[in-house]
Amino acid sequence: MTDQGAAGPTPVAADPNAPPTPGIRIMAQFIRDLSFENPRAPESLRATGGQPQIELGVEMAARTRQDELHEVDLKLTATAQSNNEAIFTVELLYGGLFQIGGVPADALEQVLLIECPRYLFPFARRIIADMTSEGGFPPFMLEPIDFAMVYAARNAQMAQEPAGTA
Repeated sequence: MTDQGAAGPTPVAADPNAPPTPGIRIMAQFIRDLSFENPRAPESLRATGGQPQIELGVEMAARTRQDELHEVDLKLTATAQSNNEAIFTVELLYGGLFQIGGVPADALEQVLLIECPRYLFPFARRIIADMTSEGGFPPFMLEPIDFAMVYAARNAQMAQEPAGTA
């Protein structure tokens, strides 16, 4: 055992020329919009014997504010159908306010649309599970989402759209 003295190990000074360490700090999380529809209740709550088909939609959006913080929105939409009839629809727009440092400008979009939604997803997943449960159904547990794949698909779609279309 080595004696480090009463003050502990001597701290090593950071290199002032080194680039800043990347960091993401969540300043706030919030529900921006939440909707649950159960159009055929109470009939839709009866067990039909078959699993419903569930369609999931995922969208992300981000913007930089004047105070240098970043707002990121994760929109999740799940629609369940059985025999071509709607059973339930849940739509959640879940937001976060992030402070991001040490990220090069050319990588900021990826951080905002991949990494930040990864932080928001577990909370949004729980809200959707709770909403479906409160609606009288078993909790709908979303599978993990590959936000890098969603981001790549979004960019591929944008590249295919002709210039000038809105």
